[in-house]
Amino acid sequence: MFEFDQYLGFIAFLTILTIGFWLMFFLIAIVPYWIGGSVMEMLKEKKEKKRLEKEAKKG
Repeated sequence: MFEFDQYLGFIAFLTILTIGFWLMFFLIAIVPYWIGGSVMEMLKEKKEKKRLEKEAKKG
C-alpha cells in the first residue's frame, strides 16, 4: 500500500508533467502565430509608410 510521501511524489510528478505539457503546447502553437502576426503587421506598416512617402513626393 502507498504511503503518504509516495502519494505526494506522484502528485508532484503529475503536476510537473501537466505544466510541461501546457508550456510546450503554448510554445508550439501560440508563440509562432503571435510572431507571424507581428511580422505581418510590421511589413504592412512599412508598405504603408512607403506609399505615403510616394504620395507626398507626387503631391
